Amino acid sequence: MTLGTIIALAGAAMAALLACIGSARGVGIACEAGNAVVAEDPSKAGKALLLEALPGSQGIYGFVTAFMVLMNVGVIGGPVAELTLAQGLYLFVACMPIAFVGLWSAVYQGKVCATGMNILAKKPDDSIKGVTAAALVETYAIFSLLVSLLLILNF
Repeated sequence: MTLGTIIALAGAAMAALLACIGSARGVGIACEAGNAVVAEDPSKAGKALLLEALPGSQGIYGFVTAFMVLMNVGVIGGPVAELTLAQGLYLFVACMPIAFVGLWSAVYQGKVCATGMNILAKKPDDSIKGVTAAALVETYAIFSLLVSLLLILNF
């Protein structure tokens, strides 16, 4: 296995690792707030679950990005490619948008979802406003996923 291949695989690992760390932290933040709401009124559990789950999407995006690199390198579905250093660096850099934006957007989305729990607690009929605010943060995770995937698909 060449150094280029190892660097490409490191990029795939970073995409999955950082985005999943962000999702774990974001979901944890949202769940802390959601548990308090559900403890007061168990009938709000369904609406709380939506807000709790939203920050988990960035981990999925990181996984999809890593999967695409693993397919391109041949770890999945073929012989492992012998990439040059330049090719490996290209794939590594292609993974960085979702790695870092996934990490930070998931944490901030968790905070937005936690404040959305306040809306759910006080005005349950307006809880979609909290979901909408969280979706605004999600937009940037989707943009970074698209950048990473476009770079990988043009490899």
